[in-house]
Amino acid sequence: MEIDPNLAALALKEGLTKYPQYAANGARVAWRPLFQGGAFLLEYESAPDRGDPDAWEFQNAVVKAYKRLAGA
Repeated sequence: MEIDPNLAALALKEGLTKYPQYAANGARVAWRPLFQGGAFLLEYESAPDRGDPDAWEFQNAVVKAYKRLAGA
């Protein structure tokens, strides 16, 4: 599946509005094929702290925004 860069940028902007602390991590929306289907996720230039409880919420916010914008 191809990621639309314009929709990905809008989804990231939406997620960063709520979680601005991740702006420096260089996140981008990606699609990874699985055995059946696939999954949207975020890839980072520099990963956030694994213990950060908001990291998962940030990823969920961006992925949900992308799916909504893309109609997926």
